[in-house]
Amino acid sequence: MTCMYGILVAMADTPARLLHLLSLLQTPREWPGGELADRLGVSRRTVRRDIDRLRELGYPVQATRGADGGYRLVAGKAMPPLVLDDEEAVAIAVGLRAGAGHALAGVDEASVRALAKLEQVLPAGLRHRVATLQAATTPLTSGDGANIAPETLTVMASTVAGRERLRFAYRDKDGGDSRRLTEPHRLVSTGRRWYLVAYDVDRADWRTFRVDRVSAPFATGVRFAPRELPTGSAAEYLRHSISRRQDTYAFEVRFAAPAERIATRLPTRVGTPEDDGEGGCVLRGTTGDPVEWLAVRLAMAGCEFTVREPAALVRSARELGGRLSRAAGGG
Repeated sequence: MTCMYGILVAMADTPARLLHLLSLLQTPREWPGGELADRLGVSRRTVRRDIDRLRELGYPVQATRGADGGYRLVAGKAMPPLVLDDEEAVAIAVGLRAGAGHALAGVDEASVRALAKLEQVLPAGLRHRVATLQAATTPLTSGDGANIAPETLTVMASTVAGRERLRFAYRDKDGGDSRRLTEPHRLVSTGRRWYLVAYDVDRADWRTFRVDRVSAPFATGVRFAPRELPTGSAAEYLRHSISRRQDTYAFEVRFAAPAERIATRLPTRVGTPEDDGEGGCVLRGTTGDPVEWLAVRLAMAGCEFTVREPAALVRSARELGGRLSRAAGGG
């Protein structure tokens, strides 16, 4: 009876030991077999058997020969599930929430999906730690975009992935409030704001919604069959939608600095400067941003520049220069 009890305990401990072993191997280093045995409290023979089990599960564990031997987890054809300890899980969740909540350039829908998956499996205690850490810190951002509660993004991302109808309160640009029932298609980040592209059930048409104007999002649990967008992609549909709702204008600006330098100091969505062969560069583009905002962003490039067109941007840059001069005591 004692022997049988010992076997049952060993079988029950094996999954936990394999997870611990996998967690150790995901640290980027080579682990000697003896050190792994000491960490796990088992024999080297058991370590070798556990390594074989991980390989059977698809984890590419590389072994090296030597007096003690060594093991390292290497890149494979597919990424195996990650095993994170509490501190690592909290750190990743805090980072994803901070990036997603401020619509940082390069933090797109994939990051929000990752955040939704991670927060779904975090224990309540760790979710509380994540929320506490975020509430106690303030990220330094450019201030161009609105802040968004990460919970809003994760609810939306989960309904996009699960093809589940989403209900929320929405405030339009004129301050009007409404309740919307939608079939969410995609979340799109412009680098300045997040937008939801969705089919509005009550209005029987496609719509785009600024996520910073959304409140109380609620996943209804009702599934839906995906619809085909009027245009090829959500990003393209959003681009057309924004251009329809606002006036756009073309602009041209010359900077007294090489294009390589200016490109690192302006948002990519403003455009790509091109060297003019005279030691400077020219930036041309079309935008719907307020001319006041664009004038400020151009000034933040940190070098002399000349606005060539349009006239409204020339006036805005002149007025901005005057205000700054007066603020510095220049009359």
